[in-house]
Amino acid sequence: MIITGTSKHIRMLSCLCLCFSLAAMGCSGTSEKSSERRFMSIGTAPPGGAFFPVGNAIAEAVSANLSALDWQISAEATKGTQENIRRLDKGELDFGMANAAISYFAVRGQGAWDKKYAIRTVMTLAPNVALFVTPKSSGIKSLAQLQGKRVVAGPAGAGFEYFLEPILQAHGVTYDDFTPVHNTQSGAVDMLADGSAAAAFLGGAVPTASITQASASQDISFVPFSEEAKQNLFRDYPFFNPVTIPAGTYRGQDDDFAGMNVGAMHLITTETLDEETVYQFTKILYKNSAEVVKKHPAGRAINAKNIVKDTGTPFHPGAIKYYREIGIWPAATAGQ
Repeated sequence: MIITGTSKHIRMLSCLCLCFSLAAMGCSGTSEKSSERRFMSIGTAPPGGAFFPVGNAIAEAVSANLSALDWQISAEATKGTQENIRRLDKGELDFGMANAAISYFAVRGQGAWDKKYAIRTVMTLAPNVALFVTPKSSGIKSLAQLQGKRVVAGPAGAGFEYFLEPILQAHGVTYDDFTPVHNTQSGAVDMLADGSAAAAFLGGAVPTASITQASASQDISFVPFSEEAKQNLFRDYPFFNPVTIPAGTYRGQDDDFAGMNVGAMHLITTETLDEETVYQFTKILYKNSAEVVKKHPAGRAINAKNIVKDTGTPFHPGAIKYYREIGIWPAATAGQ
């Protein structure tokens, strides 16, 4: 076959053009990939409880171990679970810290929720061990003795009523029996100290900063739950379960306290967040849970047994994918 000079030149030019095209495509792809930084936010809660420090610790642990993922993750102080759920629904947050009791009613559109919110669990975290705290001088030794008193029932709009109302009802008490006032957990401690409240419903992961603060500033006691009431709550709701606060956890606490998990802290997202993002986030967080523990003891709840606990809100497929991959997804929930 005879190849003329002109033909050679045409073929050479064609090859050069092809090479330049491939190089341009490669450069374009690299440039495009490097510019795709993704900004993600985690809603937490006001300072004073566990959501704020734990949410920040989660953001830091994931951010420090992204490898090739070009994500920028920040934790944002919010009013708590209800705000986080609504902002997830609006696309204003990517993840949120939440109380499982409040999420339970939100996904069902029950209580004060105006619709069924499509939120999903990423990881079940530490128990939210909440209880009524009172100065020893108040003489209050049962929930019935809250009658006629000023009682801090959580921050306004935080959704404490979703787990507090069932607790009161199980003890034959209603909000009408006392004067509920609203404040942050740190604000509630101040109200106990200055006598403007006789008791406060405080809690979170153990140890809870607000209870530690209250016990450091004055002699306090925990108002016990009745055993019958607890058993009824455990039977009726998946987010209530027994938790013992060991003696010595707080100053002046000489005995174990038979408390309750009133809705575990859990990490949630929206149903529409893509599976791969949730899978990668879950994987990084689980593998680097020790970094969360350094910031708050609640990080110890990020373990194989606890994180897959069912609290009544379905898990996100991305989280399930990772839990199945490492063999910890319970067979009983295989339908999810």
